[in-house]
Amino acid sequence: MSASRSLDSANHFVQVKDVSMNFGEVTAVNHVSLHVAKGAMVGFVGSDGAGKSTLLRMLATMIRPASGKIMIDGLDVVTCRSQVKTMIGYMPQRFGLYQDLTVGENIDFFMDIFGLFGAERKERKDRFLQFSNLLPFIDRLAGNLSGGMKQKLGLACVLVHQPQILILDEPTNGVDPVSRREFWNILFQMKKQGMTIMISTAYLDEGENCDHLALMHKSRLLDSGSPEVIQSDFPNLEEALIHRIQDEDKELIHDNFKI
Repeated sequence: MSASRSLDSANHFVQVKDVSMNFGEVTAVNHVSLHVAKGAMVGFVGSDGAGKSTLLRMLATMIRPASGKIMIDGLDVVTCRSQVKTMIGYMPQRFGLYQDLTVGENIDFFMDIFGLFGAERKERKDRFLQFSNLLPFIDRLAGNLSGGMKQKLGLACVLVHQPQILILDEPTNGVDPVSRREFWNILFQMKKQGMTIMISTAYLDEGENCDHLALMHKSRLLDSGSPEVIQSDFPNLEEALIHRIQDEDKELIHDNFKI
């Protein structure tokens, strides 16, 4: 399966065109191209250090690509950064909640940032805290929340301005199974409302929940497609991904020692 194949060539809401990123002599992302349809949920999987976080940070306008181009809804993330930022909800691996503020104060802070006031502010605050099951904890300090509750609060804060695209970098890493399920239930609700979701995950059962997977390894996009297509003739997704990565490593060894 070609790594350059479009995830959905009919509707390119997100377009990543031959994008690379270097940190000194280290190549973090190496000529990656992919397309994402509006309303799709795309999971980024692969080995540690594969470049998933760097690619998501570029999509979220946090860093500029060294080369190539990223377009979101027809807007260049570099030249139209201020416009693109209003469309994005980005939750990095270490989301910046204020530990000494309560649940309610944290979400108030993010609504201040996005200029939400009046009746709309109260409606969104109640709605996002309620469907994340945090309304009973509105007066609890964020520092006293469990790991899963902190992640749900982080997601609620990211969602208050109702972004068109949600970018999440391993949001459930280290979270207990019940909280993981609750977190994903929120994502399913947002997807039903038409939100485009791009998420990196270390859990392949989460990857199976996605419409499409993008497998990255050693800064490259190795494969893309639905979980069913990528699993193909293998008994499970894990074995399919391990086989694909091992094949790639064999090719790299062969190329490096070619005489």
